[in-house]
Amino acid sequence: QVQLVESGGGLVQPGGSLRLSCAASGFIFSMYAVSWYRQAPGKERELVATITNAGSRTIYTDSVKGRFTISRDNANNAAYLQMNSLKPEDTAVYYCRATWAKTYWGQGTQVTVSS
Repeated sequence: QVQLVESGGGLVQPGGSLRLSCAASGFIFSMYAVSWYRQAPGKERELVATITNAGSRTIYTDSVKGRFTISRDNANNAAYLQMNSLKPEDTAVYYCRATWAKTYWGQGTQVTVSS
């Protein structure tokens, strides 16, 4: 059974940090590129960051460059999104996606940045 399970979301004050995790099972995780997306209320889902299957290349949307870091641990079938200097506009549901032969999505984890 294929699963992508996000965790680590929560409520944080502006300027704070969170680390999101994405746990994969049921497929060959090391073959798949992994992306983090987010969707804020009333807005379309947007791509935040992508990491290649071996972790050799990363790409970020401009609004998170220098603040967010995507990483992965293929030995443990996991990916991460370290989020620093969080802003209220980062508030959204964050989704993990794995893509190669097929595309898999997680169920999302809520991140709320508010004082």
